[in-house]
Amino acid sequence: MSSLLYLIALILIVGWIFGFFVYSVGGLIHILLVLAVVSVLLRLIGGRSV
Repeated sequence: MSSLLYLIALILIVGWIFGFFVYSVGGLIHILLVLAVVSVLLRLIGGRSV
């Protein structure tokens, strides 16, 4: 499960970077970044080792 969270966070961060430099979509890019940060924080706060 932790690998899945990191994979989702990585995809969201890459999507944010791609959108930030290539497209100018506005709020959607920042929503992607916030979702990535929240998923990483949830993983760190949960702290369960698998």
